[in-house]
Amino acid sequence: MPDMSHCKPTNIIYTGVAGTGKTYRLLQIAKEYTDYLPRANDEDLLKQLLNELSWRDVVCLIFLDFQSQKQDLVKVPEIVNHEFFVAKAMQNARQKNLSNTAWSVLQMHSPTSSQTVTYKNRASQAYFDKDNSGAWYLLPEGIDLLVDLAQQLAEFQQAQRDNSASQDQRFSQQRFSMVSFHQAYGYEEFVEGIRPVMAVSSSSNSKVVSNSQTDNSPSQMSYAIQDGAFLKLCQRAARDPAQRYAMLIDEINRANVSRVFGELLSLIEPDKRTGTPNAMTVNLAYSGRAFSVPANVDIYATMNTQDHSLAPLDMALRRRFRFVDCPPQPELLPIVSLSKESEAPNEAESIDLAKLLTGLNNRIIQTLGGEAQLGHAFLLSVHSFEQLQTVLIEQIIPQLAQAAGGQVAVLQYIFKDEQQPMHAQFIHDSQTLINNHSSLQMDSQHNITAQNQMFSGHHSFLNQSMSTGSYRINTNLIAKAGEFAKPFVYQRLYQ
Repeated sequence: MPDMSHCKPTNIIYTGVAGTGKTYRLLQIAKEYTDYLPRANDEDLLKQLLNELSWRDVVCLIFLDFQSQKQDLVKVPEIVNHEFFVAKAMQNARQKNLSNTAWSVLQMHSPTSSQTVTYKNRASQAYFDKDNSGAWYLLPEGIDLLVDLAQQLAEFQQAQRDNSASQDQRFSQQRFSMVSFHQAYGYEEFVEGIRPVMAVSSSSNSKVVSNSQTDNSPSQMSYAIQDGAFLKLCQRAARDPAQRYAMLIDEINRANVSRVFGELLSLIEPDKRTGTPNAMTVNLAYSGRAFSVPANVDIYATMNTQDHSLAPLDMALRRRFRFVDCPPQPELLPIVSLSKESEAPNEAESIDLAKLLTGLNNRIIQTLGGEAQLGHAFLLSVHSFEQLQTVLIEQIIPQLAQAAGGQVAVLQYIFKDEQQPMHAQFIHDSQTLINNHSSLQMDSQHNITAQNQMFSGHHSFLNQSMSTGSYRINTNLIAKAGEFAKPFVYQRLYQ
């Protein structure tokens, strides 16, 4: 991939109805932000793992590695001799005082309440403690904060296994992060927020609340500030300015976007990024850290314009994104044929799904508007009559019925049922079915009494109350029998 680190940042939202391939576009974009490199040897894998890690991270990684081997207690010589520690020392051109480095990291990140460690310059967050035998261990609350490191370790171990199995394979390095917004998604998941952890001491970046009613309880509940998906990506991008990174957001209008982005709403504008003439920096809401969005971070999102239950996209966000329409693409759809594979396709025995979708969408636009159209993805995996019938019954008709508010006349117009006999209609009017059944019953009666007339009036009222939103799918379509086993029924939907 060419170096695009100096390109203007991209902010794009792909819009369209359901089934037009918007999420697929995000997945394709993700490939552009993925580096496929030759399978590295173990030395290269170690370098990639440790390159951006601090000494504290390396020591934490060593403890996690020992834990993966069912060893919880670790002594300093074991840490110093571990391949991670040795490799990090080589990266830093360090050969002396390595034990002192290990001791310094362990003691600096020990709890103030430790009975075995005496140290003045402690960091705000504790990760390690020592028992009376001199062996060190990870604190439970420290483990909760090392999810990302544990993931990196797991990927490294898997890469080593793959490397030993085959030297010809390639591995991928992702320069993107993908999330799906929903109604409960918030600033805490996207930028930064607090997470509860069990701790024995408080820190400058934590709110601490006792989890016990007594003062003698040795443990407390602390709320540690943790970085969200976007903040983590920006931190990676800031450390690697020669490459471009991407934030991929599926269904961006499913969340309260102003609340999710918070003070970053202004920072994502291309001319407000780091290093630009109008660069902006803000203090983050929870940690108070100064932060700006790197210029090598692109943002891509999708928005389903068909979902009217969602809150409208904030106008402030609209000004910061380009909107790219994703219309249905019926030309991508196959032709379904009853002919055997060895025979030439017979037009009379085939269904052109492109024409079928185009015909349906033309009538949908006339009755329900453009935002109710069907995307090509509904029919993209259809390769037989049976699959087409299943998609119609389970997906297309229910969706259109919801969009039409159950109006039978609209549904019958979309499926061109108005001039068709009952047995060839895709959609039946439940009211008509009830009336026909009632007529048959009344024709069988030889004498209509006043009592029958009174009941008929009551029955008419009952039928009227059931008519709103009352439709039925033809039972022959459900059974895949009768007229619906023949192609011409579907071919009439072309025009």
